[in-house]
Amino acid sequence: MKSSRKPVWLRHFGLGAPPFSKDLDDGDLWMPPSKQALVDEMVGAVQAHHHVLLVGEPGVGKTCTLRALRTRLPEAGFRLTYCHNATLGRRDFYRQLCLALGLSPKATAASVFYTVSTHVEQLGRDRVHPVFLLDEAHLLHQDVLEHLHVLANYEWDQKPLLSLVLVGLPELWTRLALRKNRSLWSRIHCRTSIGTPDVGDTTEYVDHRLRRVGAGKMLLSSDALTILHEATQGQLRDIDRIATNALRLAARRKLTGVDRELLERVLEADHKPQGHHEP
Repeated sequence: MKSSRKPVWLRHFGLGAPPFSKDLDDGDLWMPPSKQALVDEMVGAVQAHHHVLLVGEPGVGKTCTLRALRTRLPEAGFRLTYCHNATLGRRDFYRQLCLALGLSPKATAASVFYTVSTHVEQLGRDRVHPVFLLDEAHLLHQDVLEHLHVLANYEWDQKPLLSLVLVGLPELWTRLALRKNRSLWSRIHCRTSIGTPDVGDTTEYVDHRLRRVGAGKMLLSSDALTILHEATQGQLRDIDRIATNALRLAARRKLTGVDRELLERVLEADHKPQGHHEP
């Protein structure tokens, strides 16, 4: 980004790019030790051809964790397929899976399922282990959940030819534990969750994102960071939005950083209807 084209607030703080943009390479993701240990566990499970469950509250980094999993698995021997539209019925779910795999979807649910399962078996013969990443899995229709264990069952349940990675909100764990889903639940060996972040996590995340774009120091005071954490509960999307707005306002006021008072002003505006502007 040429300096003359940079927004004023970026030039004010000497930043090379917006620090809290979603446009991040996998290598730039924030991975604290707690999440790194989680990724290690998930990688080990997939390499052992097990199924994985990952749950967490909105904005705590579930998709980032999936991206880290993707970068850790070797391309040779694994084929990852990402599915994010979880609101489909069983036939359309498998049609989506066909398209994601580069297959031609068929007309009926049975033929679509046959196409997917035959493809998985062929990958197994080619010594390639498919991994289906099912994001927003708490939204899956019950008929899909009840059928997933059939997809995971090959040759009398003796050959683990694929791994399912189910990712969603905490209620997914509760749903899977229900008696009617016990066939799938009993097959998930790796059951993980992302815990509630603390203020140290929020501070580390903000510092990581700022330094990545050239900040030489922390631009938020310790009091501002504490309030930011309390207001967002450590949810990364909320942190990104509020921290960006705070830096913009600080630049307009010609300040060198964000203090408690300014952040409180940003939080107040954040809770007002769109169209409210600072006087």
